[in-house]
Amino acid sequence: MRRIYTCLFGLLLPVILLRLYWRGIKAPAYRLRWRERLGIYCGPVRGGGIWFHAVSVGEAEAAFPLIQCLLTKFPQLPVLVTTTTPTGSARVIAVLGDRVEHVYLPYDLPWVVARFFQRFRPSLAVFMEKELWPNLFAECRAREVPLFLVNARLSARSSRAYLKIPSLIWPALACIDTIAVQTAEDGERFVEIGARSSQVRVVGNVKFDVTVDPNTLAAGNALKASAFAGRWVWIAASTHAGEEDMLLAQYRRLKAAMPALLLMIVPRHPERFGVVQKLCETQGLKVLMRSSGLACGTDTDVYIGDSMGELKLLYAAADAAFVGGSLVEVGGHNVLEPAAIGTPVVFGPWMFNFQEIADRMLAVGAARQCAEAEALGAAVLALYRDTASGRAMAERARDFVQANQGATERLVELLAAGLAESAAGRFLV
Repeated sequence: MRRIYTCLFGLLLPVILLRLYWRGIKAPAYRLRWRERLGIYCGPVRGGGIWFHAVSVGEAEAAFPLIQCLLTKFPQLPVLVTTTTPTGSARVIAVLGDRVEHVYLPYDLPWVVARFFQRFRPSLAVFMEKELWPNLFAECRAREVPLFLVNARLSARSSRAYLKIPSLIWPALACIDTIAVQTAEDGERFVEIGARSSQVRVVGNVKFDVTVDPNTLAAGNALKASAFAGRWVWIAASTHAGEEDMLLAQYRRLKAAMPALLLMIVPRHPERFGVVQKLCETQGLKVLMRSSGLACGTDTDVYIGDSMGELKLLYAAADAAFVGGSLVEVGGHNVLEPAAIGTPVVFGPWMFNFQEIADRMLAVGAARQCAEAEALGAAVLALYRDTASGRAMAERARDFVQANQGATERLVELLAAGLAESAAGRFLV
């Protein structure tokens, strides 16, 4: 089955590269460093250390505390970080800088993968969440590189999809040394699709170990006092196409009852900043971009967060938070960041990417879920009218996050043991 997969991937490679070029029309970063995706790299490399792969921004943010702990614990350890998207790449560079090497993940073709391994010679590989790449994983096994899948999660939907291609998935799973899952349910699903129970360790979710820098909170409060003075701020974060239309309709409906309301939209993908701005303006709404550096006027309707790496700051400047990807069938995004910051959290019906966390938050009254856009508008109005209830919900959310922390420390111990047994063990002393 892997041979068929490889042949299909190879046949589709021209289409994949054309799509990369096409995406680069709207987001030029997709056209940059495209050779890295073919295993062609420039410059010197240190090599021989630990390799982390995080697909995009969400996985990278989850990996940062883990990587930083390992760098602190083992300062001589070379660390390579790969991503798939330019936004993930930008966050790695912004947060970790020259403390790590960083390139794009090579396409999952044997000759491309071989060039990658020859170049960087990793001693241990760590993939975040649920990335399964048959050729990459087979190369790890062939080169005796221990492979860890960490912060692993597997939804019922993904499990059903994987069960349809067992002859491709089973050999890939067999190449993994340890699958460190978020919950026991995730572990059961991995076993259902072909993993051995001996591979699975329930470690918890590193996203609970979100750090809230006091300076970020202070900057958020300062933004609230200056740019948003006198406004009640509803942030809609990580939004996707289709959601902004619904949010703008609710904004117009709520404005009569909430004259001080300001809608702050932070699109999930940077290439959509301008698209959302145009959408607002065509509806006759007055828009202010974060990049302008200006304060909102009394007539400003929508503030667009067109910056990277500032989401925590923007959450801290808001009175209520909607987490996007949940009013459309994307599956939701990280609800733990606003919870840790202390901003009341609401989300839509589509939360299958964070189902377990969403269910547990709802069970303790730490968030509100809305079946559709009108219910979301009603929830925001309720938070506006009953600030005490909102504060209590935010406090329960903070307690929920703190009570579930510790996965990063457990993973550091697990990876340190793996490193000690690998070729990278020489860097640990």
